[in-house]
Amino acid sequence: MSNLDDSIDAAAAAVRAGEAVVYPTETVYGLGADATDADAVERVFELKGRDRTKPLSVGVPDVAAAREYARPTPFETRFMERFLPGPVTVVVERGPDLPDALTAGRARVGVRVPDYETTLEFYRRAGRPVTATSANRSGAPSIRTPAELDPALRKRVGAVLDAGETPGGTESTVVDPGRNVIHRRGAMADEVAAWLTEEAGAPPTVE
Repeated sequence: MSNLDDSIDAAAAAVRAGEAVVYPTETVYGLGADATDADAVERVFELKGRDRTKPLSVGVPDVAAAREYARPTPFETRFMERFLPGPVTVVVERGPDLPDALTAGRARVGVRVPDYETTLEFYRRAGRPVTATSANRSGAPSIRTPAELDPALRKRVGAVLDAGETPGGTESTVVDPGRNVIHRRGAMADEVAAWLTEEAGAPPTVE
């Protein structure tokens, strides 16, 4: 196996063991842990110094996996099938396997399927949803190479999946298609708004 294959295996094993890992996406490096494990989720909040009232998104390898851990309606599923994989975070009803710690007690959760094969293969091998948040201390810049990782954070994660520099680009658009709301405009925001306007029968509210 290649070094990258070995790194993917090591990161996936660390997630299954309840540890946090650093992994690449199509934009920046992320901080991941088993999103079904409340203790692992708490570790991500602690490592980032993130406010517990701010929910985390989850990353999965495809829409089928998203439907295992979330409860999208048929309309929301059609939206996901149109825009995922891609730089869009889709907010839908969470499933029972996701803990309150992940969603800050809310009934809905953001779902990501990154358009980046290394990330998707990592998710597949982990075999469970993985937290999707940037691998930096809250308030610090996001990182595109492992060399930029905070040394203190590096020491406390179970693995760093090093795939070199990430492609970078615009942050994901965050959208709740069932409520016809765009929470954050980012990549593909115009396409998302056009689809919702046509399919929902009204332009989305942009917060």
